[in-house]
Amino acid sequence: MSTRSWMPHVTVATVVERNGRFLLVEEEVGEELVINQPAGHWEQGETLMQGAVRETLEETGWRVEITGLVGIYEYQPPDLDYAFLRFAFSAKPLEHDASRPLDTGIRRWFWMDQHELQQEIYRHRSPMVQQCVEDYWTAKRYPLRVLTHLTPLAGAPLPGDEEEPLEQSIPGSGSLSLPDFSQD
Repeated sequence: MSTRSWMPHVTVATVVERNGRFLLVEEEVGEELVINQPAGHWEQGETLMQGAVRETLEETGWRVEITGLVGIYEYQPPDLDYAFLRFAFSAKPLEHDASRPLDTGIRRWFWMDQHELQQEIYRHRSPMVQQCVEDYWTAKRYPLRVLTHLTPLAGAPLPGDEEEPLEQSIPGSGSLSLPDFSQD
């Protein structure tokens, strides 16, 4: 592995709990079907929280409201030459759009309690799946104010997004005006 080109993959995930059960997805990774939280890569032009809301909607059809930061996790899979840096958010389920198609590779979404999830640990996409749930369950959560977004587009609709802006699902989000230093 060359240290010059090494770059971790920044991902976002949601830990969505309802009545003691957690929202999960079954997804295809190579030839395997694995279990994961709704999660995916953080994309250009969005805040971390917007990315988490987007990934949850794309993978499950559930609209959610971000309620806190569960944790920040790093994981270096032994079979890959890159690592993952995951920002996991707690979220409250708001409504489900059953007509929305799921992302490519996602077979289905479902609810599982912590015990059921533990029984399927051999199918978890990574150790982060169980760790996020355990951290959530033990109330290891941080207020959203620990994240500061300095992105000028934070809270604005994403390019090509015909739906309502995601900031309505993210408490405290909004646009940030930065001074114009181009004249200095």
